[in-house]
Amino acid sequence: MILNMDNSVLKIFKSYSLMTIGLFIFVFSWTAFLIPVEIAGGGVSGLASVIQYATGIEVFYSYLLINIFLLGVGFLILGNGFGFKTIYCISVAALFFKFLPLIPWVTDIEDKLINSVIGGTMSGIGIGIIFLQGGSTGGTDIIALIISKYRETSPGRVFLFCDLIIIGSVIFIPGKSLSDVIYGYIEMVSFSYVIDMILTGNKQSVQIHIFSAKYKEIADKAMTDLRRGVTAITSTGWYSQKESRVLIIVLRKNQVSDITALVKEIDKDAFMTVTPVMSVYGEGFDKFKGGKISWKRKKEHLT
Repeated sequence: MILNMDNSVLKIFKSYSLMTIGLFIFVFSWTAFLIPVEIAGGGVSGLASVIQYATGIEVFYSYLLINIFLLGVGFLILGNGFGFKTIYCISVAALFFKFLPLIPWVTDIEDKLINSVIGGTMSGIGIGIIFLQGGSTGGTDIIALIISKYRETSPGRVFLFCDLIIIGSVIFIPGKSLSDVIYGYIEMVSFSYVIDMILTGNKQSVQIHIFSAKYKEIADKAMTDLRRGVTAITSTGWYSQKESRVLIIVLRKNQVSDITALVKEIDKDAFMTVTPVMSVYGEGFDKFKGGKISWKRKKEHLT
């Protein structure tokens, strides 16, 4: 019992420590690379930065006030556990936004393009670490997690659409031009790409087709070594007119090297194709998401 409690406390400590590290990376990307050269970004932090560029109000105040207003959504839909982690992340991020600017070092790179890419990349790494621990910095993070909970939509794609308006609003600030909006969009694309790689990189799947005379040995070894199901389809080689079997195996992307080595070991003359697949549902992969089809939609399908 005591051992289980110790493991639980250690797990919680590790989770919050990683979230703190992620928050530091996220806020540092803003205070060191984006805000000093007045590059806008997405989310509440991006909106707060736009407010600072337009009015001079520090990001700390806008970020905190906007997130306090949005916290109710997290409590209502994502539960109390998520809400508490969100409160922690928002509070710590706000403190970082207040005190990290006191660090004298900021980017000395004059090229805004490089700053936008670096800032977006670091921001995506920070948010990715936070998301993996079940946390959120509020704002569009909450929207992304809500949608990801019910639909098979990548968080990066949600950010992409939610943040277009925020970044685009920079054009209305006196002294800003279209180029400033473009740099903001570059930051957004970098951020979206990195966070997708962190959150969905290990979940990417491929479909393997294996053509081999030794299909039985390959199928047996794939099931025992890789613990993946194998489907054998009857096939006929049109040139040889010989009947054989084509093996179909769905794997995680990081298992491609394993199946390649396995096939090479059994049959060096085998023919294998690898095809990326968007989503895989079922045992050993992702669970089905989404609610029931409404009667209106059923009627549309029937007619």
